[in-house]
This record gives sequence, structure tokens and C-alpha cells, in this order.
Amino acid sequence: MTGTPAAGASLSAARRTRDLTEATDGRVVDVLVVGLGATGAGAALDAAARGLDVVAVDAHDLAFGTSRWSSKLIHGGLRYLASAQFDVAHESAVERGVLMERTAPHLVRAQPFVLPLTGLVSRGQAALAWAGFRAGDALRLSARTARATLPAPRRLSPVETRHLAPALRPAELRGGLLSWDGRLTDDARLVTALARTAAARGARILTRVRAVELSASGARIRDELTGEEGEIRARAVINASGVWAGDLVEGIRVRPSRGTHLVLRSQDIGPLPAGLHIPIPGETNRFVLVLPQDDGRVYVGLTDEPLDGPVPDVPEVPETDIGFLLDVLGSVLDVPVRRSDVVGAFAGLRPLLDTTPTAQPGAASRTADISRRHAVLTSPDGVVSVVGGKLTTYRRMAEDAVNAVVDARGLTAGPSPTATLPLVGAAAPRTLAAVRAPRRLVQRYGTEAPAVLALADQDPRLGEPVVPGHAVTGAELLWALRHEGALDEADLLDRRTRIGLVPADRAEALKAVRGLVGETLGTGSRTR
Repeated sequence: MTGTPAAGASLSAARRTRDLTEATDGRVVDVLVVGLGATGAGAALDAAARGLDVVAVDAHDLAFGTSRWSSKLIHGGLRYLASAQFDVAHESAVERGVLMERTAPHLVRAQPFVLPLTGLVSRGQAALAWAGFRAGDALRLSARTARATLPAPRRLSPVETRHLAPALRPAELRGGLLSWDGRLTDDARLVTALARTAAARGARILTRVRAVELSASGARIRDELTGEEGEIRARAVINASGVWAGDLVEGIRVRPSRGTHLVLRSQDIGPLPAGLHIPIPGETNRFVLVLPQDDGRVYVGLTDEPLDGPVPDVPEVPETDIGFLLDVLGSVLDVPVRRSDVVGAFAGLRPLLDTTPTAQPGAASRTADISRRHAVLTSPDGVVSVVGGKLTTYRRMAEDAVNAVVDARGLTAGPSPTATLPLVGAAAPRTLAAVRAPRRLVQRYGTEAPAVLALADQDPRLGEPVVPGHAVTGAELLWALRHEGALDEADLLDRRTRIGLVPADRAEALKAVRGLVGETLGTGSRTR
């Protein structure tokens, strides 16, 4: 098994130049997609997989916005049952099964979670949580996801609870509840896989291309690398720019919600064979999640706070969010985690559809209460925008958006095949288990892992970690430049890998990465 790149799936600086020239040469493409987060990349794949001629652009990079700041979880919809959003819950469970069993089993796997039953959790609350986990398992069954994919929830004794979460404070610990959900290796890697799979189907994937002005017949665009402007003509346009959707199309009201995560070193929190659900005091259906990662880090999140004012490119993390998460974490841990133990933090903005009547500005003041349903909206001049939703349901959102433009514009296209279309690197679990490469690489690259590994055979230096104590090697960075569309250091450190989530690690890696970019692209580096 060589794991060579799928035909046509390699994104590179050279391909970007060719595709941008073709996209702006006056031809009319079938579909222009604006935004290359999960939903936009998913829409590009959906349209291309139906045989349509597709161009997809983003002002920055793949997964630059919300899609790289998630909890890295593929949720089964349990939270939405509690708020009686049964359709959203079922849709989430179905899409979780699609990813885990058909389209991306290399990127998504089962994650165990322990809800510790401490003195802060009453027996009534514990009974309610247990009923919720049983209902979540019923959702799994209704979505036809195999038991082998997601094990059953069960009650834990205090000894079992401490075995799965040794960091818990033993005092007043009367046991725990074990549940399972889907976990992404990396949300930005999912977007990269979507974009590359779309490219293999003929889509032109253009990063650093800003849509300056949008209409139903295309867009005026600007190449952010050169400053040159041009026009992309299209029969249909999909606005999938997330929290920025209202900047391109009038009348769309998106209400961003900030979700903050802390980054800790695993040695500061102790071994965690399972993740944690920590109940938030005073809330019946909200938890702080403790998510152990494979790179020696632990994520702790997340908040759900409304964002006021202009939407930033990269959200800042306020100290109030950090303090809140540390307080909840400290309520269950035996050894306290201090502010100095927080080595990084990140915040993402959920693009929630604002349906609050303008005459009632005080209504639905909590973003936690806003529905996670998505919506496909068509502007008076014919631009289709897809807003709301969440990472788990990106495929369904993309399918609905493409259905809308096919119907509205009379495009010739069949039904969406993406529910059964494997992404690059995907294969059945038995096939993935036989791939001759380290498990960590298989979980990031799937069947392409041997090809990534083989780059170090050409130059042994590429087999060395970029940062001491972090597993990412130079071979992975070179692969990203040659096949995953990375154009500069930020693409490599902040999205193709997640070294950049810890500023100290980012600073240490920057010099080596800058040299690799210059050598590979032959253009010098562009620090962002």
C-alpha cells in the first residue's frame, strides 16, 4: 500500500495559480462557492460530485474561521433532545454515523466521556443525565449507527470512574456515568480533506481570493497575494461565509456566539483515558468538556457567550472566559489547575441565525438558547446563503444549499452522493488497520499516511519533530505544501497542524517552518 495522493486531489501554490487564471478568464462556471470552512468546502464537494463546474474561494485559507476552533467533536445531538429540537438531534446523529462509518472513519472515532457524580451533582440531576445518555443511545439506534462504532452508555463505580479519570478528586465521588460520542482528530484536517476531495472531482479551490462584491451571476474578486482584481462569472452563487455572511448579502442577520477553549499540557492535569463532562453549576444541560488530545495537550471548553460589535478575523479570548473554565474545572479535580498552567487558548464564533424580532431587542438574549438549526436563504437577486447549523451537520447543510441553487437556476445535476462518498484517505477500519504507518499518521492522513512517511526517506531531517515534545514532523509540513494547499507558515502551523495553538511552540517552530516554505515554494516566506 503506497498511499499515493488521490488523482487530482493535490492542492498547491502552482495549482492555485492555474485555477485562478482559468476561473477569471471569462468563462461561466456552474457554481461559485464563497467560504472554505466545513460548509463551503462541503458545498464545493457536493456540487462537483454531481458533475457541476465549481469554483470555491476564501479570503484567507481553508478552515480559517469557525471550522478550526470547534471542540473537535462530532455530536450525536443529545443536547438538542433536552430542548425538544428532535429534528436537529436526529439529523446530528445521522451525520455523525455518516462520518464515522462511511466518509471519514480515519478522521472520526469514538470518544469516551465520564460525567463524575460528585457532591455538586444531585441524585435528581444524575438521574436526568442518565436518562439523557440512554436517549442519546436511542438516537444512535434510530440513525442506524452500529454498536461496534459507538458503545453503550453505562454506570460506573467510584473505582471505575477514577480509573478512567485519575485526576478527579476522590472525596464525595460516588461514581460516574460513561457515554460515547464522535471525536475528530482535527477539525481543520476535515476541511482540508473536503477541499481536496472536491479538487479531485474537478473543483477549483482558491484560497487568498476575496469576494469583494457578490451577485447572483458571480463575484468581483481580489487576489490577496498580488492585489490584482478580476471577475468570476457563475450561473449560481452560494454564500457559505459563516459569521461573515451578512457582510456579503444584505438582510442576513447572524448572531455570533463565542466558544472558548483552554489548552493545557497533559502532565499538568494527569492521565485521562477518557474525556470529562463537568456540569456547570446552575445549568441543567450544559457542561464543560475536558478533551485529551493525542499530541500531549488537553482542551477545556467551552463557553457560549454572545459577541457584540464587528466580527474579527481571529477572535480574542477574554480573561473572564479563562477564569470561568478554570473555576468549573477546579470543582472536580484533585490538583488545581492554575492560570499559569494555561499554555494557550482559542475562541470560535458560531454563526447562529438570528431570528429575534427587531422590535424585541431583549428577547433570546442568551446565545445558548438559540436553535442550532441551519437555514438556506435566497436573496432578492438570487444569491443563496447557508447559515446556522454546526460542524457535525456540514454535509447536510452543503447538500441543502446545492439543492437550492440547482432548483433555482435549473442546473442539470442528480441527487447528492456525499453521504456515501469517502473523503481522501478514508477506508474501512480493517483497511486502515493494515496501513503500514504509525497510528498517529493514519488517524490524520488515512491511506495516504505511507506517502507522508516516505518523504522522510528522501531526507532524514524531515522525519524529525518540528518542535521537541510535539509529534509533527517536517515531512507533514512538506506534504501540506505539496498536496494540501498550504501557502505560508500560518497555514502550516495554525491549520494543517495545530502547533500554533500554543504560542511558545509556535515561536519555536517558526524559523524551521519559514525555511521550508521558502525552499519549497521558491518565493520566500510570508509571515502572517
